[in-house]
Amino acid sequence: MKSAIAIALFVAIGLMTAVAVGFRPDLFGGAAAYDAEQEGLKERIVIKFSHVVAENTPKGLAAEHFARLVAEKTKGKAEVQVFPNGMLYDEDTEIAALRRGDIQMIAPSFSNVSNGIPEWYVLDLPFIFDSLDDVHAALNGEVGRLLFETLDRKGLKGLAFWDNGFRQMASSVRPLREPADFKGQRFRIQPSRVIEAQYRLLSAQTSAIPFNETYRALETGEVNAQENTLSNMFTKKLYRVQKYLTISNHSFLGYAVMTNGDFWNRLPSSVQTAIEESARETAAWIARKAAELNEDNLNRMKRDSGLTLYALSPDNRAALISVLEPLYAQFAREIGPELMARVRLPQP
Repeated sequence: MKSAIAIALFVAIGLMTAVAVGFRPDLFGGAAAYDAEQEGLKERIVIKFSHVVAENTPKGLAAEHFARLVAEKTKGKAEVQVFPNGMLYDEDTEIAALRRGDIQMIAPSFSNVSNGIPEWYVLDLPFIFDSLDDVHAALNGEVGRLLFETLDRKGLKGLAFWDNGFRQMASSVRPLREPADFKGQRFRIQPSRVIEAQYRLLSAQTSAIPFNETYRALETGEVNAQENTLSNMFTKKLYRVQKYLTISNHSFLGYAVMTNGDFWNRLPSSVQTAIEESARETAAWIARKAAELNEDNLNRMKRDSGLTLYALSPDNRAALISVLEPLYAQFAREIGPELMARVRLPQP
């Protein structure tokens, strides 16, 4: 009996101690104790960055570089979590997900932005850029400023433009040099009315297919031609199901890095500054890296595949521009006079 009473007394004292120590942390005049890691988790700003390409492409490399810079500049207060290869959303759903706030950052291609904001069609017009210097002058100047203003109206915040490179053309049927070579071919394209109209003028058919499904579409014959950068053709092994590659440099594939406007406005100003600096520094870094990567990937494709390679001659280029000339007038009204006045339309 005494033993039972002693045990009960011991348990009661233990419970009282637990209440005093565990549930009354201020009993001794101190605040609740928790470690620095818990403190960091509570204050850390998490930015989910979703994109649809592989990690070793220009956009994939840029996203990782950007994430490192943000972590360094904010001393870990902001963490960019990168989700590549369409793990979260594909091209057709990522912008809507960003606007809902399901993710905080994306970097869609210009063509995917133009699907909802027609002013961006200006960057899909073929042959308006002669060089990367032309591209950067436009995007870092008034053209870029006007395009980012269109994002503001959609509740989005534009941060930077990132390079991939010039698009080239590839086919499984015949070389693509003269306008007649395009007739009857079916091109995989991004969902852009400008690109669709471009190939229609060349008497080709088009099919808008997500990037991550392009290899299968070429392999099965659903399409027999496509346009893309050299790095994208290489990383997705598209060159293995193609026979002919034309270095056309007919349009530029780049990315508009953007975030949700409401999310942006809630960020501390110091974090906003760090993110903007990181995005701009990454833009300069990836411009150099993408050029190197495209050149290296072209050399590897030439060495490791049976591709037959062509380059557009000045006469070939002039012939294509002559056929595509109606395109510029067709989309001028949707693009708007301000932007059209700031791009140099090609002369045959």
